[in-house]
Amino acid sequence: MIQNDQELEATKERIRYFQNQVEKLRQVETNPQNYRLSAGGYLAEIDRMNLEIREYLFLHPSERKDQVA
Repeated sequence: MIQNDQELEATKERIRYFQNQVEKLRQVETNPQNYRLSAGGYLAEIDRMNLEIREYLFLHPSERKDQVA
């Protein structure tokens, strides 16, 4: 789970990297089935990271569990 803005930025960069990998696969893989098998892991990880980002952004900073009062 993303804990701070630095981790948020790192996750967004990782998503961009994975998206670029999928784009490259689309260009070089000639077999649609092989493409889907190769891209599926990247796309699943992108979905997971996007969910983490959504969860982090949904909470206001004052609602974080680890915040010291």
